[in-house]
Amino acid sequence: MQGRMWSLVRAGCAALFVVGMAAGAHAQKVNTASGGVAVKGYDVVAYVKAGKPVEGSEQFVHRIGRTTYRFSSAANRDAFAKEPGRYLPQFGGFCAYAVSRGYTADVDPRAWRIVGGKLYLNYDRGAQAKWEEDLSGNISKGDAHWPALSRR
Repeated sequence: MQGRMWSLVRAGCAALFVVGMAAGAHAQKVNTASGGVAVKGYDVVAYVKAGKPVEGSEQFVHRIGRTTYRFSSAANRDAFAKEPGRYLPQFGGFCAYAVSRGYTADVDPRAWRIVGGKLYLNYDRGAQAKWEEDLSGNISKGDAHWPALSRR
């Protein structure tokens, strides 16, 4: 009985952690288009599962706070709802190169890369090429700048 009780406690803590991550992810600034749509309507799960950018549909959406994420399928929407932290773009969906330089900029959802299991977006393919010249250094710089940028 005691072992089962601890299993339930651990499961409950894990669920609270996931909910907290989803809520905490949007306590920071998020790059959205009009209507609060993130990543210009592209399916953030498709980057990971399909390995390419895929436009989402108004039929399959999930909201976190005021931000709406669109998906190309119900399966992708449900995967996101279950583990949003796994799929949310880094730096609130702002340009990774810009954030590494200490400012925010919009993105082209077709300028992307998964690094260490995390989705990074860039302003365009030119900015992405500059960012990729020093991936680990630019990610570290972005991680250092993002806390201040995310509160502006």
